[in-house]
Amino acid sequence: MRAEPQSHEYTPDPQIEAVTDFLADPVEAADFPETRLRFRNDRWDKTVGLDMLGDDDWVRHFGRFAPLPDNLPQPLALRYHGHQFRVYNPDLGDGRGFLFAQMRDGDGRLLDCGTKGSGTTPWSRAGDGRLTLKGAVREILATEMLEALGVNTSKTLSVIETGEALERGDEPSPTRSAVMVRLSHGHIRIGSFQRLMALEQEAELARLVEYALRVYPGPPPPEDAPGRDEPAVQLMHQVTERLAELAASYMVAGFVHGVLNTDNMNITGESFDYGPWRWLPQWQPGFTAAYFDHQGLYAFGRQPEAIRWNLGQFAIALRPLVEAPPLIAALERFPDLYEQAMARHFCWRLGVEQQGQERDVALINAAERTMTSQRIGPDEFFYRHRGGRAAEGNLAEALGGYAPTGSSHDYWAEGHAESMLIDEVETIWSAIDQRDDWEPLYDKVARLRRLGDALGEPPVFPAT
Repeated sequence: MRAEPQSHEYTPDPQIEAVTDFLADPVEAADFPETRLRFRNDRWDKTVGLDMLGDDDWVRHFGRFAPLPDNLPQPLALRYHGHQFRVYNPDLGDGRGFLFAQMRDGDGRLLDCGTKGSGTTPWSRAGDGRLTLKGAVREILATEMLEALGVNTSKTLSVIETGEALERGDEPSPTRSAVMVRLSHGHIRIGSFQRLMALEQEAELARLVEYALRVYPGPPPPEDAPGRDEPAVQLMHQVTERLAELAASYMVAGFVHGVLNTDNMNITGESFDYGPWRWLPQWQPGFTAAYFDHQGLYAFGRQPEAIRWNLGQFAIALRPLVEAPPLIAALERFPDLYEQAMARHFCWRLGVEQQGQERDVALINAAERTMTSQRIGPDEFFYRHRGGRAAEGNLAEALGGYAPTGSSHDYWAEGHAESMLIDEVETIWSAIDQRDDWEPLYDKVARLRRLGDALGEPPVFPAT
């Protein structure tokens, strides 16, 4: 059984103010025609002491963006650059979102309330700064499924419908609008460092490294790591560890993010910003999520490569502060860290105890062959063989000696694997769009949380 998020008193702590002079711009929220509360995360609001807000106050803060007590006096749109499909873009930044508040949870972690669809900013370019209601619904579904599957993900905290008719070229229009608030362990991206490097702001780059180490602490580099006393090297090791873990958790989840650009890489290793995501219907390494990913750059099987490439860009961004060899040494840890994380997440989801790296890798390879030959996806595979059951042939041989663990929940005996395929997503949206029926969404969220309970506590590494 998975532990419920624990209640904690509201503890504002706007640490971002230490770096706003070079990292952010004060902005105003849009004035929406209406604010109708559609989703409130009653699992995670209590972790930061927001469960005490009544719905009217909730809408006032997360639909009208009245400042929370003793928090940021005005929203902040963050500045960053980034590689988008490996093409450098200096014209980025928060174009339809902002950082609204920061607070601590019961573990002392600093959490952000960040928005999507909250209006235009200096970085909106030609955009309207809005979010479609369908996009918000899709983000609820993505974050709930990823959380259940043990991925370190942002949480969709709030969705409020805003009463505007939006025109979009990639979906039927006009379509309904919303503003969303996500609860995240930070919004500092690889692209945040790239911008400072590109602008030759070395002093500010050093300040951002110090901020990241202080606010998002992690373990020190290995004892034999060159340059391990250098702050930039310490951060490079931490981010490499975190993103290797993220890459592995995506693969075991069968998840395709779709747009793994450097501006979508959080240095805490937390996954966020869900656009054209998909889950695998079958085990297909070449499966893509974004219709505009014509070369398959961010295909399912290429995600670890994409994340490692992004880490290379992070190393380049840190070069004004330190020589290259220590950064390269940190980056070269990625393959081993990724393999170790794959074994942890795979055995956890399968419900078996690990048997050592060599055997675990052989098991993963046998599982991939099984999914390919049977034309099934990870959801069906992990359900069918939970605890090592019902294995045949090469898979049974690979599972020899593996002890089952954590498979007593009723879910594992019901005969149906919970999944998140696109047809179901469209059905849930259709009920909202055509009949304003939100019950299928709420029911799906409840079932996904039950899946998380059945899987139990996910592996956690590295500590943050």
